Amino acid sequence: MTRLLVRLFVKNSRDTDDPAVRAAYGNLAGAVGIACNVLLCAAKLAAGLLAGSMSIMADALNNLSDASSSVVTLLGFRLSAKPADKEHPFGHARIEYIAGLGVAVMILLIGLELAKSGVGKILSPEPVEFTLLTAAVLCGSVALKLWMTVFNRKLALKLESATLRATSADSRNDAVATTAVLLAAVVEHFTHVNLDGWMALAVAAFILYSGVGILRDTLSPLLGEAPTAELSQYIARKVLSYDGVLGTHDLMVHDYGPGRRFGSVHVEMDASVDVMKSHEIIDTIERDFLANDHMHIIIHFDPIVTGDEAVGTKREWVKSLVQSIAPELSIHDFRMVPGPNHTNVIFDVVAPPDFPLTDDALKKRIGELVSADDPSCAAVVTVDKSYAPIPSDASNTKG
Repeated sequence: MTRLLVRLFVKNSRDTDDPAVRAAYGNLAGAVGIACNVLLCAAKLAAGLLAGSMSIMADALNNLSDASSSVVTLLGFRLSAKPADKEHPFGHARIEYIAGLGVAVMILLIGLELAKSGVGKILSPEPVEFTLLTAAVLCGSVALKLWMTVFNRKLALKLESATLRATSADSRNDAVATTAVLLAAVVEHFTHVNLDGWMALAVAAFILYSGVGILRDTLSPLLGEAPTAELSQYIARKVLSYDGVLGTHDLMVHDYGPGRRFGSVHVEMDASVDVMKSHEIIDTIERDFLANDHMHIIIHFDPIVTGDEAVGTKREWVKSLVQSIAPELSIHDFRMVPGPNHTNVIFDVVAPPDFPLTDDALKKRIGELVSADDPSCAAVVTVDKSYAPIPSDASNTKG
């Protein structure tokens, strides 16, 4: 069914980085969500009124709220497809993240309202009438919500969309909630034990727990999360695949919404090669990323000395000293400046954001190790922070 709907309503469905294609997917998800949830709300309200069940009517209102969430999803995808303008030169794609945040907030509000209704039902229980109509409506609701869970999940995976992941989780929550309501009605019918309010409270707790997780996931890209290890490794290995690139470091990726990634990275290249040739290689890499990965990558050129054996030996010596402090540390931009009394070994060291030593403490420790091992050398260290998980075999010079 999902493939059929995508084929009917989404043109060029494979080009998921195209804002127009993403908007079409969002329109499809929103329309399906609105239609299904309005249908379920009407059916459950009728069944809840006939049965006198607070939990069924609360579940119906939950579906009405879900229809509102689908409207938010639809609007979010449409607005995020707006092209860049003077005020927003990086585009509007982050609106999709804001839409996901809106869905997460709605889930939390639903959980709180359902908890309030459940407490009221526990304090003032009323009998629930169980009928075949009630059972049929609730079973049909569970089946439809499970399909919507799978439907939105498939679209979320295809688009890598936090908004649709939240929508999928919301549909799953609804399936769980309706199953609990059905179970409470069956138990009361056969045992005369009223669990209506308790079930509503239990479902509310589940929805709130799920909502907090969804809220955290949708907030993360808005706050500026690190790129995935897979993306970082892909970028690093692609850069290193070009002849002339000896090493790469200082990768940063800025996410302005799905399909709107901007990045920067430093590349190490032989200082003895004609600078025009090195510049041409860098231009080619940047164009490659833009054309084939829809990523704007800015590359900084770091020339390194490769023909001086003494410099290479010193670099490996300093690298081993630095990594004796912690293996996750790496160095780059290494150079030597001889003086009348000592030689300055100048380099940058990359430390992860959660490294236990402060920058000053790390520089002091490295300086002590260098001076202790070779008193004729003095370390001049700049500490960089790692903003992306570049693999260790890519962050150091090849060969």
